[in-house]
Amino acid sequence: MPADGWSARCNALLLRPGVKTAVLSACGLPLAWLLGSALADRLGANPAEALIRGLGDWTLRLLCLTLAVTPLRQALGLNALVRWRRGFGLWSFAYGSLHLLAWAWLDMDLELQRIVTDIARRPFIVVGITALALMVPLAATSFERAMRWLGGRRWRALHRVVYAIAVLALLHFFWMRAGKHDYVEVWWYASLVTVLLGWRVLHRLRTPSR
Repeated sequence: MPADGWSARCNALLLRPGVKTAVLSACGLPLAWLLGSALADRLGANPAEALIRGLGDWTLRLLCLTLAVTPLRQALGLNALVRWRRGFGLWSFAYGSLHLLAWAWLDMDLELQRIVTDIARRPFIVVGITALALMVPLAATSFERAMRWLGGRRWRALHRVVYAIAVLALLHFFWMRAGKHDYVEVWWYASLVTVLLGWRVLHRLRTPSR
């Protein structure tokens, strides 16, 4: 099948009613599994840590999925994926927010003094909170009304902050895993993010400026 025909078929599938809803709804399944396992006491010897880390892992995975939309669209001609990017980004923000809340609640008992002390003692938490804070304006301006209000150029410039967010999220993940000398997943995610960001650099260099 010619590449154009394959792309057209895939785009038609991606645009079918209910497909987008089903895929984005599936992004909530890990959350349901984590919460269900926590309630059933099936998260191991340290369920609080397992829940916090699980939410953090899915934040990074969905952030990578959000970043993957543009390279997949450009490489495979899957323009319909653009309609999914906002949903992936909002899910990543939701998991990140719950990750922070779970830490503040389960580890710190929502005690402000303990939270402040722990942040001052562990810089990787500062990096993670900074990444989440940078996601707030992106989530707030992800809707069409905000796009129209900001204008296309300013909106695109603002949403390029996602690249810095990805780097900060990786640093947070690396710093956290460094305490246990567990780097396997860190290098996997670092390689993936490098490819996703590197694709953008190469595409920009290959695209003639107007």
